[in-house]
Amino acid sequence: MPDVVRTSDLPAGQRFDFWKAALARTFAPLEVTDPADGADFRGRLSGSYFGTARLIDVRADSHTAMRTSRLVATAPVGCYKLGLQLRGSAVLIQDGREATLSPGTFALYDADRPYTLALAGEHRQLILMFPHELLRLPPASAARLTAIAMPGAEPGAGRLIPSFLTQVFAVADEAAPNSAVRLAGNVLDLLTTVLAERLERLPGDSDTPSRALLLRMMAFIEEHLGDPYLSPQVVADAHHVSLRQVHKLFHAGGSTVAGWIRQRRLERCRRDLLDPVVAALPVSAIGARWGYPDPAHFSRLFKSCYGVAPREFRHSRSSSVHEGARRS
Repeated sequence: MPDVVRTSDLPAGQRFDFWKAALARTFAPLEVTDPADGADFRGRLSGSYFGTARLIDVRADSHTAMRTSRLVATAPVGCYKLGLQLRGSAVLIQDGREATLSPGTFALYDADRPYTLALAGEHRQLILMFPHELLRLPPASAARLTAIAMPGAEPGAGRLIPSFLTQVFAVADEAAPNSAVRLAGNVLDLLTTVLAERLERLPGDSDTPSRALLLRMMAFIEEHLGDPYLSPQVVADAHHVSLRQVHKLFHAGGSTVAGWIRQRRLERCRRDLLDPVVAALPVSAIGARWGYPDPAHFSRLFKSCYGVAPREFRHSRSSSVHEGARRS
């Protein structure tokens, strides 16, 4: 796997400034400090794209990276990050919480809210960075999970994260370009499952039953996205609650029922349009597959979300993949 950055190629006095610039290019603009004043700083980045997600291996000496309110306001990136500690230790601070990460422990954070990540000693982190819309949790629910240390040895699906991410990273350079979208989908599906489990286990919260009901409703929606008759009322009836209660729960989670159904359907369509396995499937059939039997309606919704019509999206992404394959 090719190096993105390796400071050892530079004179000692230039290494830390180069590292700061590389972090900004790779992740987002950051304020980066080094307790050793940059003397002979050692750092290395390597990584791969998986569709619109990225998996980056960070190996470096002690330093602290801060995403300040000013940087968030002036340079938003619209992404979450998941940091998996592989060596050394780190402290992540966001949303009034502080997570201490040791090897095998991971934590979620939002690159569009202020945070501080302090990395101690010679360390290694594997960072998954992905757009907000790829996480199948409402923004308000995801915000409850930032800067919470999640040990990979805990019971549940979370124990799969360390081994799965490290194995995906290990084989990334062997994967065909066309496999990237499906691989990213698998990673994000697992992460959503892990975070939903953790959300249900948050202690000292009187809203736990309501949150569990919301997650069940979201799972129901995911299972029935292909049904063109899926609606807020169908969700309410399936869970034996009032339509008003459904709207209230989704509003508390930072979304609306109809908006969530639309977001999840369009994300599934986006995945299929990128997937070479269904490249022969007409665009209209992909829309119908995920609940949009009217091609014109599907095209309008897709364009309003992604800025281009679905046919153009498929063609442009296919051309990018083939061009990347030729270059490699």
